[in-house]
Amino acid sequence: RALLPIPVAAAAKETVTVGVGNRSDLEDLHLYATPREQRFRRFASLEFEGQLYMTPYDFIQAVTSDEPKHAKKWRSLSKQELNQILMETPPVWKGSSKLFRNLNEKGVISYTEYLFLLCILTKPHAGFRIAFNMFDTDGNEMVDKKEFLVLQEIFRKKNEKREKRGDEEKRAMLRLQLYGYHTPTNSVLKTEGEDLVPRSYWDTLRRSTSQALFSDLAEHADDISSSLSDTTLLVHFFGKKGKAELNFEDFYRFMDNLQTEVLEIEFLSYSNGMNTISEEDFAHILLRYTNVENTSSYLENMRCSIPEEKGITFEEFRSFFQFLNNLEDFTIAMQMYNFASRSIGQDEFKRAVYVATGVKLSPHLVNTVFKIFDVDRDDQLSYKEFIGIMKDRLNRGFRGYKPIQRYTTFKSCVRKELYSR
Repeated sequence: RALLPIPVAAAAKETVTVGVGNRSDLEDLHLYATPREQRFRRFASLEFEGQLYMTPYDFIQAVTSDEPKHAKKWRSLSKQELNQILMETPPVWKGSSKLFRNLNEKGVISYTEYLFLLCILTKPHAGFRIAFNMFDTDGNEMVDKKEFLVLQEIFRKKNEKREKRGDEEKRAMLRLQLYGYHTPTNSVLKTEGEDLVPRSYWDTLRRSTSQALFSDLAEHADDISSSLSDTTLLVHFFGKKGKAELNFEDFYRFMDNLQTEVLEIEFLSYSNGMNTISEEDFAHILLRYTNVENTSSYLENMRCSIPEEKGITFEEFRSFFQFLNNLEDFTIAMQMYNFASRSIGQDEFKRAVYVATGVKLSPHLVNTVFKIFDVDRDDQLSYKEFIGIMKDRLNRGFRGYKPIQRYTTFKSCVRKELYSR
């Protein structure tokens, strides 16, 4: 079932193709796109002056669905339509954990903002301050529009290093689609040998913003601002005139709300209006975004180990994903147990989670996780396998998606049916 209704009026509008090249040329561009670019192009539904945009609805779909619910055709926005969308964008102090759902299709999100939002989804709360400080290049405890637009250049230059070889004309067309302007191939950022090592966009942002004061990235921000159209995110953060500044409290609230909103959407898609999801549904959600080919062994093991269904509440669900966003610190704690040749039971697991991340997981949630991943049923966790699978799960939107499987237990179906009457 669709989580977000698509307005009939919007769906009925005439769709047109992007005004850069003919349709066959545009389809060929997919061959030159990276996996991230391909996914953005697959879910984006709007185009303005040659540049593609997602709506908030598109973004939610991109991080919670395998494929778009409808075949996408890029609808061309007029300047008047774009201005009307931006006029209806609420200020940051009116943000909530339903912001993207409330905006639905009344918003525009650029490719670099898409990458930024994906970064937010996988970061612990402790990292929010680091993120804010990275943008606050002048150290005045406020982020202005110019500082935020350095993000555009950092992600663009990171992307240039990942571009596929091929027809330069096609690559230029692809850059125009993604960034809205033709980009030079020379890089402002340092291109040392370590850049050959693949880095996440978050790592790139963290390393590169510290260089912004010592490069011409910040100087170019005014040029970038004048050549790009405003977006929903820019208006939300900096106001309709772009003169407002963003403080840490509002920035933190935005990031926390986004994480909560995406988790709520996933949870509600399984809960059928109830306060809990089944342990099996929880297992499906965990394994869905991973590279595990055969999930049946994990699910069968859990069914046998948890015969009495209790259910997972949203608070338990959210706490687990807060823990996952701290997975790197947890991995260090697990390595210490390994060096000491200590087995990892439920008590050790729960303690390591709390010590490394500050997150308290309920005994039932910890037991459920063990029953999912303790395939040999010795009540000990194979932490290497667990961490490997969970790292895949954190790559939401960056790798291939597993189709949703809804083989919910018969008991769960009966329970939900009874409570929904």
